Amino acid sequence: MPELLPEHKKRITPKRPRDYLCWAAAIAVVAGLVYTTVTNENYQWPVVFSYLTTRSILDGLLLTLVLTVVSMGLGTLLGLLLAIMRMSHQPPISGLARLYITFFRGTPVLVQLIFWFNIAALYPNVSLGIPFTDISNPVDVNALMTPLTAAIVGLTLNEAAYMAEIIRGGFASVNRGQYEAADSLGMSGFTRLRHVIIPQTMPAIIPATGNQVIGMLKGTSLVSVLGVAELLNSAQSIYARTYKPFRC
Repeated sequence: MPELLPEHKKRITPKRPRDYLCWAAAIAVVAGLVYTTVTNENYQWPVVFSYLTTRSILDGLLLTLVLTVVSMGLGTLLGLLLAIMRMSHQPPISGLARLYITFFRGTPVLVQLIFWFNIAALYPNVSLGIPFTDISNPVDVNALMTPLTAAIVGLTLNEAAYMAEIIRGGFASVNRGQYEAADSLGMSGFTRLRHVIIPQTMPAIIPATGNQVIGMLKGTSLVSVLGVAELLNSAQSIYARTYKPFRC
């Protein structure tokens, strides 16, 4: 068996009194939190456990996961497009992407959700047709923009702005020589992006995207103000019906 190099050998350090004190303090804090959580009757744990497996809570949990997956998937695709536009050498294209990212990152998500939910007040009907012809198809925005649709649109557009900056940062991490090598092989812009650039950006993009998924999972609670029956809204409905402080 080859001998390990000195830098690969595990360094053993003796325990000092302050190490034991830190462990004791940490255990005491955790034990105190667990004790007060278990013994405090105001939590009403029997009520909590009795409702954890009810149909409304499970349906709310499922809708929360669906909102997270759909909004993250669509937001990532739109963010990729915005990142490509942001890096364009055409000022109008990069300027539009910059304006989009700045606006949606600079305004609260709750305000955006409420705006899309009430968009029918500004545009009651939208006509989709072919320019310079009489062919048109009016759409009732009030019927189209349901609470669930408004939630998906609002979360997706907001998430796209953040994902665009994450993806753009991943593009910036790729060495300029990789772009030049792809160009020298005669690759088109799409082929270069798909086979050369995106695979090399994954180590930089994936950790930040994981943080965004966690944030999106928590951010879905905001759609409860629109009446969407996600997890928080389902728990609040039980509280409103039973007057018992059920928390999820």
